[in-house]
Formats: sequence, structure tokens, C-alpha cells
Amino acid sequence: MPAETDEGYRPALGNRQVQMIAIGGAIGVGLFLGAGGRLAASGPALVLSYAAAGVAAFFVMRALGELVLYRPASGSFVEYAGEFVGPWAAFASGWMYWLNWAFTGIAELTAIAAYVHYWAPAFPQWATALLALAFVLVVNLLSVRLFGELEFWFALLKVLAIVTFLVVGLVLVVFAVGQAGPGNLVAHGGFLPTGFPMVLMSLQSVVFAYASIELVGIAAGETARPREVIPKAVNGVVWRIAIFYVGSVLLLAMVLPWTAYEAGTSPFVTVFAGLGVPWAADAMNLVVITAALSSCNSGLYATGRILRSMARKREAPGFAAALSSRHVPVGGVVFTAAMFLGGVALFYFLPARAFNIATAAASLGVITTWGTLVYCQLRLRATGHRSAFPMPGSPYTNWLTLAFLALVVVLMPFADEDQRVAFFLLPVVAAAIAAGWAALRRRGRAAAPADPAVAD
Repeated sequence: MPAETDEGYRPALGNRQVQMIAIGGAIGVGLFLGAGGRLAASGPALVLSYAAAGVAAFFVMRALGELVLYRPASGSFVEYAGEFVGPWAAFASGWMYWLNWAFTGIAELTAIAAYVHYWAPAFPQWATALLALAFVLVVNLLSVRLFGELEFWFALLKVLAIVTFLVVGLVLVVFAVGQAGPGNLVAHGGFLPTGFPMVLMSLQSVVFAYASIELVGIAAGETARPREVIPKAVNGVVWRIAIFYVGSVLLLAMVLPWTAYEAGTSPFVTVFAGLGVPWAADAMNLVVITAALSSCNSGLYATGRILRSMARKREAPGFAAALSSRHVPVGGVVFTAAMFLGGVALFYFLPARAFNIATAAASLGVITTWGTLVYCQLRLRATGHRSAFPMPGSPYTNWLTLAFLALVVVLMPFADEDQRVAFFLLPVVAAAIAAGWAALRRRGRAAAPADPAVAD
């Protein structure tokens, strides 16, 4: 039986599982579902947004890889923020990451409910979301090994679906089947039919599509031989981004005119339904549901570890530090699940906008997490540390990545109404985190022993 780590976990995840967790993190509902609406809004030029965000995601992952090899930790960037910036940064980044997953979980449950509704329109959508939440909660509470195994198969299904689309799409384009062909990139209004500003406005949703790639850093704390496994997982991001994201969006824009896609419908379902194959749309519908379940599953896993790391430093509710006999941070997992449950109300009151509002709010957490990783790696390099797995181009690529992330935030209030709602939540969240940190410091001072000299 493997020995426990310093944090009480067991290295239950192997190379096979970590590789697939990394792949699964890079393929989610943001691509399977969100790309349709963005193609309809931006046209073929959406591929530029995916390429730009992909470059930023690559540098984020390389920064993460350097940090993980320096010190693997299930607290991941929260631990690094505390070490290289200060305790307040660990507190803020930890809660922003939790916010990211809280809203991501709401978005994924919304997607699951909508897509099961496609098959069972009479079944209450809130009940579908509840059943999905119960499933991933049980998986997370049982064992880390079960989580890893389930993620392996979830990720494998997503990869097979994307590869199938890439092969079919390439055949359609090469042989000019139906409407398919490179001409769709410039027809119907040109490559930029709605203008370059719309490409910029799509960056937030594209960044959300890349969210979860950092999960491999959290998994490092429960990975056997992390110094061998993690670099392979991180390096794999390069070709996954190039093929799965940029390649898929490029093919989508060539297989059908951009005007054929619409918000709320998976572009992959649109393509396969158009082929006239009866079961194709149902198969892709199943993949989208699987992708959403995978994301919820990963969210509970990640936030459980982050909250436990913070609770051990009294920066999160004390019960979040609880570790079950199966070495699962049960308190943190249940705490996040409760937030997922509360988020079902958003779907009930705003069914048409719940997904977009939740993903926009989640993006704020993603940007904070990525920025924290890139900046911490910058501070690590400033100490004179030399890594066997260095981030390329540092420190220049660090500052370029941080500038890109800042641009995404600045553009949000100029985009659609759902992004504006999320943007104006930012000062509220910042004030809440600042108040929480101030309360934490006051409690720390009150608990500190009196100075003997003063007492005399």
C-alpha cells in the first residue's frame, strides 16, 4: 500500500490516469457547447481567439510545470501564492479558484439538464441536475482511485469524439461533400463577417473553454512519480491545443457556413445531424453530457483539495480540513457540492441565460488562477532557481501572458449583457475577499498570546 504524503493523501493516481486528466481538462463543454454560439457571433475568425488563448494556456501550463517540479503540492497554486507573494495572495487565489469551480459546476449542471431534456422533455430539468450532482459527489467521496478511473474513461470518450469529428470533417472538406470546403472561411461575409471587435469579445468564453488545464497541478500531490509524469502531461498541452481546439474550430468553419451554427446547440451535433445519420446527433449529445459530468467531477476533486489546504491554515471553514478514512477531503468536497446545489436556482429563474452568466463568472476565477501561476513562476525564477523543465521565454512570456489575461477582463464590460453581469460582480467579490482577509487577521491577532513585556 503506498505511503501517505505530508498532506495525508496517498499517491493513488498513475501515469495513465494523470495523462487523461490533463487531456480531459483541455476538452470540455466550452468547446462542445460554447463554440456554436461564438461561431454564430464571430464567424470563421473565431479560430484566432482560440489560437491566442491557446498560446496563453501553453505558457500557463509550462509555468505550472516548473512550479510542480520545484515542489509538488495538492494545494497547487494556493501554496505557491503563499510562498512567492504572501499569505493574502494565497487566500485570494484560493477563494477565486473556488468561485471559478462553483460557477463552472452550475454551468455544467445546466448543460446536463438541457441535453437530457433533448431526450426526455417531460422529465424535470432540476431533477436531472440533482441526479448528476449526486453521482459525481458519490464518486468523489468514495476514493481518489475511482475518481481517476472515471476521469480516464470520460476523457477517453471525449478524445474519441473529437478525433472522430476531425477525421469525418477532414474527409468532408477534402472531398467537398455537401457545403463543406475551405471556401466557407471567406464566403458569407468574409473571414471577419461581424468585424474584428467580435473576435476580441469572444475571448472570455474561449478562455473558459481552456479552463481546467491547471487541474494536473493539483493532481500532482496524489501522483506517483510526479517528476516523471507531470512534464509529459504538461508538454501534451501543445498538440492538444493545436489539434483539438484550433483544428476543431477551423474544421467547423469549413464543414458548414458559420451561419449554420447557433447558440445553445453543440456545433458538433449540428454537423453530424446535417449528415443525415440518425444516431450521430444522439451520440454527440451523449458526449456533451459526459463532458459536463467530467467537469463537475473534476471541480469537486480540485476544490476539495484547495479548500482543505486553506482550512489547514484557518483560511476556510474548519470542517473543510476533514479527511475521510479513504483519504478524501470530504469537508471541502461537500462544501462545493452545496454551492452546486444552490446554483440550480439560477437555472430555474434564468434558464436561457444561466449557462452564459455562469461561464462568464467562472472565467474571472480562471484568469486569476492562470495569472497567479504565471506570476509565481516569475518570482520562483527571480530566486535564482534553475529548473530541468523551464518555462520558455521567461520572463518576457510571463508579462505577455499577464497582459493577455488583463485584456480579457478589460473587454468584458463591452461584450454581451451576460459578460457585463459577471464583470460587475468583480468588485463585489474583491470586497468580500478583502473583508474575509481582514476578519482572518483580526481573529489571528486576537488568538495570539500576549507579549510578556507588555503584560508586566
